[in-house]
Amino acid sequence: MPRNQLAQALVNPGFLLILFGLLAGCASEPPQPSMPVQLPEYQNNAAYNKPYTVKGITYYPLASGNGYRETSLASWYGAESGNRTADGSRFDPQGLSAAHKTLPIPSKVRVTNLRNGRYVDVLINDRGPFSPNRLIDLSQGAAKQIGISGLTEVEVSYLATPSGVE
Repeated sequence: MPRNQLAQALVNPGFLLILFGLLAGCASEPPQPSMPVQLPEYQNNAAYNKPYTVKGITYYPLASGNGYRETSLASWYGAESGNRTADGSRFDPQGLSAAHKTLPIPSKVRVTNLRNGRYVDVLINDRGPFSPNRLIDLSQGAAKQIGISGLTEVEVSYLATPSGVE
C-alpha cells in the first residue's frame, strides 16, 4: 500500500473505531471466578486419602492418579518390617510396595530406574518419604529388583487403581 493511502486509512474514522475496539478487547481483564476454589472430592473416603500434615507441611493427596508422571529421587526402606502401612496392611520389606506423599492409596505405579532402564510395578500403600527432594520410598524388594541401593533418579508413572477399589 502506498504511503499516502496508508495515511488516509489511518485517519479514517471507521478504521480507527475498529482498531480501538480490538485494542480495548485485548486490555480487558480475564473473568474472575465467582466461587472460591474447592478441594477435590475424594472417592475413597479413608483418612489416608485426605489432607494431612507432617513436620509442619500439609500434603493434599490427589483424587486420581490419572496422567501422573514425575521424575525425581527414590529411596528404599526395609527396617520397618511388620509395621503397619497407611492403609493398615503389614509392611513386607521383600514385597513390591512403596510410599508416596500424594498419590491415592491404593495406586499401582511403574517405577523406572533412569540409570539402567529397569522398572518394577508397585502398590502405593503408605505415605512418605518425608525427606527433602525424595519422590518415592520403595520396599527393599522393589528397590533390589531395579538395582537401587541408595538414592537413585527414577520416573514414577501411574498405572491404575487396583481392581475392587473405588
